[in-house]
Amino acid sequence: MKISRYDMSFGLFPDNLTTAIRYKKEEQEELKKLNLSEIKTVHFPDDQYYKIPTEKNQIVLHHTVSGEGVEGDIRWWLMTKERIATHLILDWKGVIYQCYSSKYWGHHLGVKQLFLNSQGFADYKTRNRQLNKNSIGIEIDSWGGLVEYQDKWYPAKWDKKKKKNIPNLGVKPIKNVVKYSNGFRGFYGYEKYTDEQIESLRQVLVYFNEKYGISLKYNEDMWDVSKKALAGKNGIWTHVSYRLDKSDLHPQEELITMLKNLE
Repeated sequence: MKISRYDMSFGLFPDNLTTAIRYKKEEQEELKKLNLSEIKTVHFPDDQYYKIPTEKNQIVLHHTVSGEGVEGDIRWWLMTKERIATHLILDWKGVIYQCYSSKYWGHHLGVKQLFLNSQGFADYKTRNRQLNKNSIGIEIDSWGGLVEYQDKWYPAKWDKKKKKNIPNLGVKPIKNVVKYSNGFRGFYGYEKYTDEQIESLRQVLVYFNEKYGISLKYNEDMWDVSKKALAGKNGIWTHVSYRLDKSDLHPQEELITMLKNLE
């Protein structure tokens, strides 16, 4: 049995196979389950989503493209009339906020007609709506894509919005940065998802697997447009699985490791 990097990183060097197996078993047993009582319920008006129960077979992962705190994201959703919102938001500390029950639905994909047609789907009006109905949207609070200026990384959102040099905006540089040498969806740097967010996400995914039977099998093609995702295949996907113009989520190593270990 090969000792994992997890074991070695903590200085666990079992001197026999039995000890190695025991460590792996204890590691699995220590994984926390989702505590529903710790979820923060948001006062979210009924007319901001569709209070109609629908079957669920997909989970779609997003990030907010915003700074620390979920209040601003929730306020923006409340200002829209299109019933756009995800079911859950995970803040930087991994605290889970629920806008509305997972059995109901709202718009969070926004797949365009021309794009669906280009992918071989001619049923735009029904497909986009059905994908939203049958999926659970989970948002991670993060700036997402970043731009580099004088060896520091800043939120790309503000750079594009103001169209001027970042230092004039009074925006602090981002410290936790994941760099992609070949770029990912137009950016070479992204804000790193926190360990707390990844752990809370793991607990939520396991919970929805048990509740709705949504597959925990890792989808290798989730980091680009996937016809399987667009076809409504059961599983966990990201927003980039459905649209070329989106960059959430980015393929952070720690996130991928968690997703691959779910089964």
